[in-house]
Amino acid sequence: MSADLIHALEQLEKEKGIDKETLIEAIEAALISAYKRNFGSSQNVRVLIDRDSGEFKVFALKKVTQSPKNINFDISIEEAKKINPDFEEDDVVEIEVTPRKFGRIAAQTAKQVVVQRIREAERGIIFDEFANKEGEIVTGIVQRTERRNVIIDLGRAEAILAPSEQVPGEEYKFNDRIKTYIIEVKKTTKGPQIMVSRTHPGLVKRLFELEVPEIYEGIVELKSISREPGSRTKVAVYSRDDNVDPVGACVGQKGTRVQAIVDELRGEKIDIINWSSDPKEYISSSLSPAKVIRVDVNEEEKSAKVTVPDFQLSLAIGKEGQNARLAAKLTGWKIDIKSESQLRADIEQKLFNINSESAGDEYSERDGGEEVLEENLKGGAGEEVPEEGLEGDIGEEIPKEDVEAGDEISEEGTSERDLDENIV
Repeated sequence: MSADLIHALEQLEKEKGIDKETLIEAIEAALISAYKRNFGSSQNVRVLIDRDSGEFKVFALKKVTQSPKNINFDISIEEAKKINPDFEEDDVVEIEVTPRKFGRIAAQTAKQVVVQRIREAERGIIFDEFANKEGEIVTGIVQRTERRNVIIDLGRAEAILAPSEQVPGEEYKFNDRIKTYIIEVKKTTKGPQIMVSRTHPGLVKRLFELEVPEIYEGIVELKSISREPGSRTKVAVYSRDDNVDPVGACVGQKGTRVQAIVDELRGEKIDIINWSSDPKEYISSSLSPAKVIRVDVNEEEKSAKVTVPDFQLSLAIGKEGQNARLAAKLTGWKIDIKSESQLRADIEQKLFNINSESAGDEYSERDGGEEVLEENLKGGAGEEVPEEGLEGDIGEEIPKEDVEAGDEISEEGTSERDLDENIV
């Protein structure tokens, strides 16, 4: 070894960012092992590399003692003072034992150490690079499949798309270019292990940031995302600028922005709704594309009862309950959906039950009956039912058979006609 080694280490420090001193110390440690392995020495040794010339020397370390017991580890005071008169008992003496034939071994060892440290440094650099990208989107090319794991080439590293992070029904073919979401970066002996996902809601969020400048700039905010990968996603958006329509900004002119996201997600449907701080408005919007007539909320239980037109009940619930399920995830509220006719039937049943229970009571004045009926017209959450909420259903005449409780409810009686008048 010579000054060429020092020059090479200095170049590595500039190009790879590997500290020269760290490399030299690693080479010195490796040379100690090589010396003991090749020359069968069990003695304590130290290798010193000159930082300027690159020359190296091997020193045996021996303890100064009055009665040496092992010549590999001990040296007498007399012998020590021949080397340096200042040595005293218990001092450590370094005696050069550099073998003549150690040069070739040293050169090979140094090369191996440098190569190994370069690999470790590169792995560390790659790890740091991708660890800082957790929660970001990366674009890669599908390389192969190993035990159902899809291996994706990211350029300087490979990523693993595990089966649990793959979208049901999606096929990943060789050389396909796809976008994935980095969920975790692990440090291993073989280098960084990068775990990516195609199902994470964060993928949708980052795609919107790429396609919608208003989101990237912070004008429009993605408040919430609920997703069933490969099928449907709901996104709630809010604009900090009253002049910017958040839904329109996300959809884009002629739907170009949202269509680009749909294409990347391979046809996954996306519903974009307005976020609102008013739970009723927010829940109503979350059930899009269904139209909602009324929403009754229970703040304590964070639950809501929603009424929709009869012909839109299946649309509001969705296939296998998907629309209602996504709306509940999006808003964080429990949602119970009923049609107009179901709500009307519930109210009529309550009226019938209360009037049946009242049949045995003594009502001498008509006002008492009216008070009971009025209580039955209140909403599910204890609020008064607005007339427009049921679009005239309450105002319709209730058939005799639905409220029949006998010819007379009490002595003075509340006739069927009286019931109709009270409902109106």
